[in-house]
Amino acid sequence: MPRLVDNPDLAFRLARAIVSDIALYNQDKVASGIRNDNLFDVLAEELEEGREHFHARVSPDLPQRDHLYDRAIVDVMIKQAGKIESAIW
Repeated sequence: MPRLVDNPDLAFRLARAIVSDIALYNQDKVASGIRNDNLFDVLAEELEEGREHFHARVSPDLPQRDHLYDRAIVDVMIKQAGKIESAIW
């Protein structure tokens, strides 16, 4: 069984990689979610699956484990979608 990630920097990189994959394979949903201000509803299943994968690979003892995943969503998915026309910007 592989060792769980317990380094916050490595955990954040893993979270960013997971969210990047979600964004890459769901580009239409990301664009639609940003345009219609319902990104978290549109991608709820994919983001939850990504969170479960992240939890399976990262130590539960790591402080702010969920915060790292949530921050990756903002850094990767939301910031990179800034060019999409939306009433939320």
